[in-house]
Amino acid sequence: MATTDLSVYDKATIPNAKDFRFGIVVSEWNDNITEGLFQGAFDTFIDCGVRKDNIVRWNVPGSFELIYGCKKMQQSYDMLDAVIAVGSVIQGETKHFDFVCEGVAQGIKDLNVQNDIPVIFCVLTDNTMQQAIDRSGGKHGNKGVEAAIAAIKMAQLRKEARF
Repeated sequence: MATTDLSVYDKATIPNAKDFRFGIVVSEWNDNITEGLFQGAFDTFIDCGVRKDNIVRWNVPGSFELIYGCKKMQQSYDMLDAVIAVGSVIQGETKHFDFVCEGVAQGIKDLNVQNDIPVIFCVLTDNTMQQAIDRSGGKHGNKGVEAAIAAIKMAQLRKEARF
């Protein structure tokens, strides 16, 4: 369970993001959750100085498809500084939850190891719909905000590591 508000950040500690470009790949599954996560990330980018035209959004059917979507976005937009994978997987009665969560986590890890554009993991893996609601703009804040801040920091790291 989250013990802090996922939406809290100190703008004084965030790198200048006005010249960065970001991609966001959003799962359509559990869209009542993923749309909130997307909006949290988008609003945070704007608040941190990213121009709207420097934010690219693609949709994919489900969380498992985030891996392919992020890979194609990395390949198609070589000028992107970071990509966020936005999804929501909620525990059901079968092991499907475990397979999807494991596959998505491993796939996004692989993209980070194999490619130069960082991919930020913004996939909620909750036991209940209420937990997902609480983390996508509810009482625990918005994981999308946290992902956008991570993306900005990783974009800055990538920029600095080139020199």
